[in-house]
Amino acid sequence: MESKRVTLFAGHYGSGKTNIAVNYALQLRKEGKPVVIADLDIVNPYFRTKDSEKELTDAGIRLISSEYASSNVDLPALPQDVYSIVDNNTEYAVMDIGGDDRGAYALGRYADSIKKEDNYEMFMVINMYRPLTRDVESTLEVMKEIEAACGMKFTAIVNNSNIGEETTEQDVLDSLDYARNVSKATDLPVRLTTVDEKLYNNLYGKVDNLMPLRLQEKIN
Repeated sequence: MESKRVTLFAGHYGSGKTNIAVNYALQLRKEGKPVVIADLDIVNPYFRTKDSEKELTDAGIRLISSEYASSNVDLPALPQDVYSIVDNNTEYAVMDIGGDDRGAYALGRYADSIKKEDNYEMFMVINMYRPLTRDVESTLEVMKEIEAACGMKFTAIVNNSNIGEETTEQDVLDSLDYARNVSKATDLPVRLTTVDEKLYNNLYGKVDNLMPLRLQEKIN
């Protein structure tokens, strides 16, 4: 898959977008691209991009996140350095957008610049095993809320349907119809189906556009 210069991952709480964003940034870096990853998730989720700071830094990836990330302080503040993503088009940027519409508001201040450059992909990360996105109708509702909040339209879908460490190969296969139906309802392609790297070999060849994930560890 050809990568755009700016790649945005958004979705409902617990969809897994942060873990995907980290893995995607690491993959871009393995391809030799200069990479920056920005954490725009200001609604204090359980997992933060900053939890993977050492791994990202060791890989040569620049991390932009609030100084309060991974702390007990919950402030809707973003560092000024986020503007470097739209001002400097020599880096490949990965952006982790906050859960649902409240978190997506943070993206709004950069939306016009991103759309003007027109070299971006905005992924809706979906997970049929989460309570508020179990079916197509509820998933579409979340998508519309995020788009309205940030002023941007999704361009593709990432199927990250899982139930954590208990996920089986069959759980992934059972989610494919759901992802196809979301795709049909939105006229957006399912660009990736993501799975724990432990399941990747057994599912390879059975699922299109399969991407293995190394699961992010939470810093306590």
